[in-house]
Amino acid sequence: MKITEQVWQFAEPLVKKNGCSLWDVEYVREGGEWFLRLYIDKEGGVDIDDCERVSRAVDPVLDEKDPIPESYRFEVCSAGLERALKRPSDFAQFMGAPVLVKLYQPRNGRKEFAGTLTGYEDGRVSVQMNGNEFTFEKTEVALVRLRVEF
Repeated sequence: MKITEQVWQFAEPLVKKNGCSLWDVEYVREGGEWFLRLYIDKEGGVDIDDCERVSRAVDPVLDEKDPIPESYRFEVCSAGLERALKRPSDFAQFMGAPVLVKLYQPRNGRKEFAGTLTGYEDGRVSVQMNGNEFTFEKTEVALVRLRVEF
């Protein structure tokens, strides 16, 4: 089982107990250091107190379970307004919302498409943009994230 899956299993109940939901678990190397990040969310938004409370709840369990052999930094962050959509449930939750789709390779000379999320099925993402619908195969899509419009 992947580190992120292990951490998700024991962290999710602790995050919920502290009034938030677990959006994502990330284990990445940046600038020569490893980072374990929990991204949390809640109705009305997450503040620094939420992050601190969740961090205090999860940190001792991380020490006890010890799922990561090397040294790393542990962070708890807000999922953010422009969060990435990864799971089918993420796409279902934000159907009709403004999104940005980034592609690995350009299509019609562009790699980014900003529009309204209109569909998600088996990894295929559909977006309405300027009255036209675009559908992208799972293999084309590098990232789909929410887009904040002002």
